[in-house]
Amino acid sequence: MPSPKVCCVVGAGDATGGAIARRFAAGGYTVCVARRTKDALAPLVQAIESAGGQARAFALDARREDAVRAFVDDVEAAVGPIEAMVFNVGGNVRFPILETSAQKYFKVWEMCALAGFLVGREAARVMLPRARGSILFTGATASLRGGAGFAAFAGGKAALRALAQSMARELGPQGLHVAHVVIDGLIDTAFAREHFAQRVAAAGPGGILDPGHIAEAYWWLHHQPRDAWTFELDLRPAVENW
Repeated sequence: MPSPKVCCVVGAGDATGGAIARRFAAGGYTVCVARRTKDALAPLVQAIESAGGQARAFALDARREDAVRAFVDDVEAAVGPIEAMVFNVGGNVRFPILETSAQKYFKVWEMCALAGFLVGREAARVMLPRARGSILFTGATASLRGGAGFAAFAGGKAALRALAQSMARELGPQGLHVAHVVIDGLIDTAFAREHFAQRVAAAGPGGILDPGHIAEAYWWLHHQPRDAWTFELDLRPAVENW
């Protein structure tokens, strides 16, 4: 019996990560979803399985080298070869520069940059012998420009973008598609509607990003032909200032 096609989503939260997992599961992939608290993944796994898909939940602190390596090895051994690895860990916090301690800055950098490096490297380790696979990184507005109060987040996300670009140039000729997705705008979540109600109302229909539509972009990137690969894709509502 052939092994299932596997997509891993590291940072499978309630919005973008969960939507990406559901999209790949709907497309026939066995989805391995990971976040620091495994129990928090139960609703997502249940939703995927209720829709007829296959999903496995894993607890993972993506900042820990041994944990990331063990996660990738476990998936390869127990589920199947990883065809797509999505790194979707956040770290979007806001602190005035004088309130940004070294500990805060380092933690955000660990989440955005170091964790991305570890996940990307370990995915490449198992994909390269097969000369195929996609490694997709979630970026943000801060990947391209800093903002007041976002020194730590911008530093981490800019580093992640540089990592993705370096990996794309090195691994692309060897058959791996590495892509970076800039999510520029407010994402439609319960949190956003509760805490940014005025902004959501002012934006109007289609004024904030639908996680399902974001997920379609990841699905498309993974299925691009090798003669027309995209490295960077930016997604934003039509009304967003940029």
